[in-house]
Amino acid sequence: MSTQYWSAPLIFLLDTLFSLYIFCLLLRFLFQWCGADYQNPLSQFLIRMTHPPLSLLRRFIPAMGRVDSSALVLILLLQMLEGFLIFLIQGGIPSFSVLSIWSITQLIELTLNIYFYAIIIRALLSWVGPSVYNPAISLLFSLTEPVMATSRRLLPITGGIDLSPIVVIMAIQLIRMLILPPLQNLALVLN
Repeated sequence: MSTQYWSAPLIFLLDTLFSLYIFCLLLRFLFQWCGADYQNPLSQFLIRMTHPPLSLLRRFIPAMGRVDSSALVLILLLQMLEGFLIFLIQGGIPSFSVLSIWSITQLIELTLNIYFYAIIIRALLSWVGPSVYNPAISLLFSLTEPVMATSRRLLPITGGIDLSPIVVIMAIQLIRMLILPPLQNLALVLN
């Protein structure tokens, strides 16, 4: 069996494990940044999952206001390590600039995906109107409310219908179309 036979499953495994942990770190960062409930069971789960490496980094990297600098550094380092291992398995060693741009592109895309799906889920929940307290819904509203409030200032509720999710989704798609392709092209040019 060739090495390519084993590289695809290995890349899948690496990508899945790194992506899940980076996702947890990014959610923790976003929840902390937007002021989500610290006592929420899902917040506590994320804190327990991500606390060991963050406590070590916080000794060297202080927070800057509401921005958890150590979490951002860890997210970027893990994304770069994942990229390095994937490029290595595929038979190449990327330059630091290519790896940096690739990592930043991946993190921007992940953040946009988180907000895209969170806004869609929030819009769907507004039609159903859940009346029972749910920890996940509470965090969802905490995460999306800063973006939705900005959108509501641009397009207020008319006739009892909140069209602000459409504005946010359109903005996410525009950011995805305007920012990601130039970064991806830059990584290809530098490679």
